[in-house]
Amino acid sequence: MGDLRGRRADRGAAPALPHRRGAGLVTLSATRRDPLRNRPALAWWLLSLLTVALACGGKREDPILRLSATEALEQGKALLDQEKYRQARKYLIHAFEVEPNSVAGREGLLLAADALFLQDRFDSYVEAEGRYRDFLNRFPTSEFADYAQFRMAASLAQRIEKPNRDQETTRKAVSSFETLIRVYPTSEWVDEARVELERVRNNLAEHEFVVGHFYFRRSGQNRAVALAQAAVDRFEYLLENYPAYDQKDKILAYLCAAHHRLEQVEKAAEVCARVQREHPDSKHLDRIPKSLRGRAAAPSAPTPASTAASDEPPGR
Repeated sequence: MGDLRGRRADRGAAPALPHRRGAGLVTLSATRRDPLRNRPALAWWLLSLLTVALACGGKREDPILRLSATEALEQGKALLDQEKYRQARKYLIHAFEVEPNSVAGREGLLLAADALFLQDRFDSYVEAEGRYRDFLNRFPTSEFADYAQFRMAASLAQRIEKPNRDQETTRKAVSSFETLIRVYPTSEWVDEARVELERVRNNLAEHEFVVGHFYFRRSGQNRAVALAQAAVDRFEYLLENYPAYDQKDKILAYLCAAHHRLEQVEKAAEVCARVQREHPDSKHLDRIPKSLRGRAAAPSAPTPASTAASDEPPGR
């Protein structure tokens, strides 16, 4: 339409014929409108009307809207079994929207979250987490609340960053798994949650090591006592708070080296002896200063007090 107006503007109005001298009147041809001049505008107007008519009259009702909650739920389940997750979600969400407080509606909401989770993509895990959280907020006493809590934690665990990146999502995953274990101790999902929790916590522990290793490396370059002490603090924090960390030998070896760099002779000797005694085949033993290698002292005999303390769970 803009082109049409431009052409008409460029062309301008049709030039009037000159007045005939002596007659005192403008000729008839000068006053009569050309019937062909408005044909493009008329065609455009008719086309617009036709478009509007088609838009209004051609809209069809979604057949899903005719289904009851139970019917939509069954079709959604069938599509889930066929791994057609996007299509399944439409039916499952409809089941919830039609009867949000019915058994079919609640199941539809939960399975719609599953349809997102099973797509196995970063963005679908983000949306799935929100759906599971929504289910828990709406139906906290549901018989499937423990399952929703587990899946919400798993949605977070699938998105954890590498140890050298920000660990906010990892910490949320840890918290969610711990909530499941604490709130639903008899849930069938607790055992799997413990396995996942250990994996996620290992990622957090490795993050602590990455930070400590950075301090340790920089302390050697700059001979900075403060950085070496920061490395010691990180390594000791890791050992205390992540007792199940699966690379404890690495932490002990670097802690030994950090104490040695700070000239803390007794502490260095103690830690170096421990790592050689507990992990004699560790690939990290080369981190131990040469002067302290081979000193794998035997552990001292436990006192009654220390024997009682050994019954405490790790990490306390």
